[in-house]
Formats: sequence, structure tokens, C-alpha cells
Amino acid sequence: MTALEPLPAADSPDYAAAFVVRRAGSGAPPTPLVFASPHSGRHYPDDLMSAAVLDAVSIRRSEDAFVDDLIAEAPAHGAALITANFARAYVDLNREPFELDASMFADEVPEFARGRTARVAAGLGTIARVVSEGQEIYHRKLMYAEAETRIAGAHRPYHQALEKLIAETRATHGFAILVDWHSMPSAAARSGARDRPSDMVLGDRFGAACAGVLPTRVERGLAELGYRVTRNTPYAGGYTTEHYGKPHRGVHALQIEINRALYLDEATLEPTSGFDRLKGHVEGLTQALAAADWSGLRAA
Repeated sequence: MTALEPLPAADSPDYAAAFVVRRAGSGAPPTPLVFASPHSGRHYPDDLMSAAVLDAVSIRRSEDAFVDDLIAEAPAHGAALITANFARAYVDLNREPFELDASMFADEVPEFARGRTARVAAGLGTIARVVSEGQEIYHRKLMYAEAETRIAGAHRPYHQALEKLIAETRATHGFAILVDWHSMPSAAARSGARDRPSDMVLGDRFGAACAGVLPTRVERGLAELGYRVTRNTPYAGGYTTEHYGKPHRGVHALQIEINRALYLDEATLEPTSGFDRLKGHVEGLTQALAAADWSGLRAA
């Protein structure tokens, strides 16, 4: 496993492979857990790279490298799992479908697609202008049709599949628990830290996206493993957490951000010796969550 290992894919985008879904068996979902990793995709299509000014390593600075591998054992413990194949720099699945920066395009962008959010202002809309270190991605302006192609072919099918997983789980258990897994730069993990950086940040939209028992149990489990856990700072949850987290409808969503310094060399984007230890802890947490009694979350 190396950071630059290519994902097998056709030269032109094959949108049937926009994501991978793995279920826990062939029958009804055995647990209410649905795990997702929208930012760990590592396929960088030719149409992206031909327009990019960044090299193959620099463009990966926004990628949640290997988070899909960290949570890969989830189906063995009863959680459904969806992971993205296409890179975050190609299309960001943790954004509104049309959260675009009109200044990135050479032609007219429809009014409905003109994002005016802080994320767009920072260059991190659905089609990102920069990678996380602020480096510009493109050497030219894009055409709006390019954004439409990426959104229709990658963003839409990913969320259709995620919605289906949640619906199947809710139909079986009366509720669903969505855990959206991410990684954060170690510099962000130091943001607001009083004594030492956060190892994990739990984002629940300040309590709006899930019942309090969910982050409480996750935080307790991580703390018992020795991790420093904070909530909602600097990440309170993105589009996925906000869009799907509807506790009153029986869908509880929680975002988990992992400090990359725990498992990744951030300069080379290669896994470090901490990777296996962290993966074992993530699997242990998954097993504990799968065994927990969540019946109190069932929608009335």
C-alpha cells in the first residue's frame, strides 16, 4: 500500500465505479450503523489532471488518505459501508450538489449554482479551487458543463446510494446511525487546543444532527483508548451530517475527524507505523458501537 497507488479505472470516468458499497451480509442490515468515507477517493481522472497546475502529490493534500482503509473492517461487524472512488479535488461529496464558485468558470453559471457560503469563499466548494494548503488547482478556467458532468456522474450517484443504505437501515431498525469518517491536517487539530492537539473531533452540528447519546458513547470509547476528543471545533460536520442528520425522523449523523499525524506522514502521504494501531482501535470502536443497545433512538 502506497500513497500513490492508482485506483483501477478507465481513462475516461466510469461513473458506475463512482463509489463502493459493502454490506454486512446479503440480508437485512444487522445493525443500525452506516459508515461513509466521502473524501478518501484516489482516482484523479485525466480531465482533472490535464487542467491542473499541481503535481500528483500536491493535488492530494485535501484527500482523506487511507480513511477508507481504516474503516474497511466495518462490514465484518455489521455496519454498511460506502466509500468514494473519485478524488475530493475532482468533486467534493461533502458539499451541496451545486455549491460552486462562479469565478472559476469561463462561461455563465446558473444562479442556483452560485454558492455564497464560507466554504466557497475559501475555495472549497463542490468543485474546489484550491487544495487544503491554499494552492490553486487549475491553470485555466473550467466550463460549467465540466462541473455538471462531475456532479451528475459522481456526486449524485454517491448520495443516491447513501440514501438507499440509510433507508434500508431505517426500515429494518426504525432508525439509522450514519458515521461520516474524515481526516484532518495536524495543523487543524491544534486549532483551539489548550494543552495538546485533538486526536479526534466529533461533529454533530452542535447537537442538531443526532441524539446526544451517540457522540457521548463515541467520545467515551475513544477516550478509553487514550485519544483526546473534542466536539465541533474546528469541524462541526459538513453537508452530509447536516443533510442526513434528522433525529426526529430517526436518522442520526455524526462526523468523525481523525488527526492525520496519528497514522500518516503528511509530507509524503505515506502511512506511518501508527496506521495499524489506529486501524485496530477503529475496528474495536466499531465492534463496540455495533454491540451497543441503540433502541432508544427509534423514531416515535
